[in-house]
Amino acid sequence: MEKVLIIGASGGIGSALADGFEARGVRVDRLSRSVDGFDITDAGSVAAHLSDRGPYARVVVGTGALEIGGAAPEKTIKSLDAVAMMDQFALNAVGPALVLRHAHGLLDRDAPGVLAVLSARVGSIGDNRIGGWISYRAAKAAVNQVVRTASVELARTHKQAAIVALHPGTVKTAFTEKYLGRHPAVEPGQAAAELIAVMDGLGPAQTGGFFDCSGAEVPW
Repeated sequence: MEKVLIIGASGGIGSALADGFEARGVRVDRLSRSVDGFDITDAGSVAAHLSDRGPYARVVVGTGALEIGGAAPEKTIKSLDAVAMMDQFALNAVGPALVLRHAHGLLDRDAPGVLAVLSARVGSIGDNRIGGWISYRAAKAAVNQVVRTASVELARTHKQAAIVALHPGTVKTAFTEKYLGRHPAVEPGQAAAELIAVMDGLGPAQTGGFFDCSGAEVPW
């Protein structure tokens, strides 16, 4: 039976992704901090939970936060706080990088596979036209580089794999509820279905890419 690993499975999108895969008859392993004590910011915790797992056909890193410790995204660089910025990097960039340290074992060397890290369009340097949200943007830009670099290395051993960053769109979750404003947003189930469809269409030709929920490439 095909196996899928969802990291951050207690969150809105992560939970919906796990449910969506299970609805297809796939075995899903769920990991989260609240249920399993999985701390993506701690290398020891990541290793303890991932070292003996796999291989999986799909691995999704769905962790992340806009606010950490009550620090809201900055409206201007004048509001930048060093501690808040480091917290963003720890969760949104270093954490997924710690997972990718184990990618060689999480994916099958001799079969198609996808490892997707949920990023965000605001992490695109080329698409940034309004400023603001410096720490979150920078952390997501950093994780995009981590994904890109890991994809180059994994391509040497896992020739059928796709290592990608995915933008899920604006989703109605606790993660975004304070920031939706006038922005159109979709329910987690719809976002999960769209992301699963995108992953279904990915192969080694797309590894190292950054894609939105429609499958379109997002500029770096």
